[in-house]
Amino acid sequence: RSTCSDSGAMGGGALRGQKNMARTIDRAGRPAQGGGMRSVVRYVLLGLGLPIGFGLTVPAVAQMQPHRAEYQLRLGPAANAPRIGTAVQDLSRDCAGWHLKRDITTEIALTSAWKISVASRLDAQESLRGSALRFRTLTVQNGAERETRGRIERSGQETRAEIFYPGGPAQFTLPPPTLMPVAAIDYLIERLRAGAANFPTLTFDAEVIGDAFLVDVSESSRIQSRTDDNPAAGPKGKSWPVFMTFTRGRQQDQRPLFTVNALVFETGVLDRLSVDTGLVTVQADLKSLEMRTSPTCPRS
Repeated sequence: RSTCSDSGAMGGGALRGQKNMARTIDRAGRPAQGGGMRSVVRYVLLGLGLPIGFGLTVPAVAQMQPHRAEYQLRLGPAANAPRIGTAVQDLSRDCAGWHLKRDITTEIALTSAWKISVASRLDAQESLRGSALRFRTLTVQNGAERETRGRIERSGQETRAEIFYPGGPAQFTLPPPTLMPVAAIDYLIERLRAGAANFPTLTFDAEVIGDAFLVDVSESSRIQSRTDDNPAAGPKGKSWPVFMTFTRGRQQDQRPLFTVNALVFETGVLDRLSVDTGLVTVQADLKSLEMRTSPTCPRS
């Protein structure tokens, strides 16, 4: 079997040495996504849309806490950088699973006469053990809508994806380590609490490439200062500064598509995100935060 299926720690060399990854994914073709600037905007949306899939195994106890977080977006790290939009993430939980809603709205003026307006919406349901995910995404760019729906299910050592694009469905198999969003951030926090300085992982992305990303996570020393109007704002508690690079999982020898710096809190909340695509940098600072309680559910 593929070394991806082994649970536990995985070194960078072992992950990058998996030459059979393309066969493991068995990826069906996906319709083209458009021009370069559209891709830049979508990479920014992904970086701002954390949590994302990390890790190898699902923790026994969830560390993620339900919350609603609103972010202010600026084009660049400077305090006087222009505001370009907002991002809202709403994560709730009941005894059946997690419910994730994310809305991101941006408008970037490239010239005095050319603006790109993008709205992205994600609505997803994840099982409590992270074995299943159902999602719907809607992207509106300058008035043009694009909707996708999909489901990911893990059965034994196999994780299968089925996504319905406007141009038709795609079905493919993901490596067993690929985690769902909430189970993923749990594992990230678990590794950080354990003192892991760096580690690679594979993650499935529903909003940008619809395929596996290779994500390299390491400690960061470049977390930006807050750029909003309230420098003292932000969540309290234990946090870790991290730096992440995102590379297409089946093209691991290529340069990363983008990088993300962020503060990850033990509650699963993120702040001071900086998304660098190589062409633009977008800063996201937490504007408001509402923590919620988890339900008391009977043991299964």
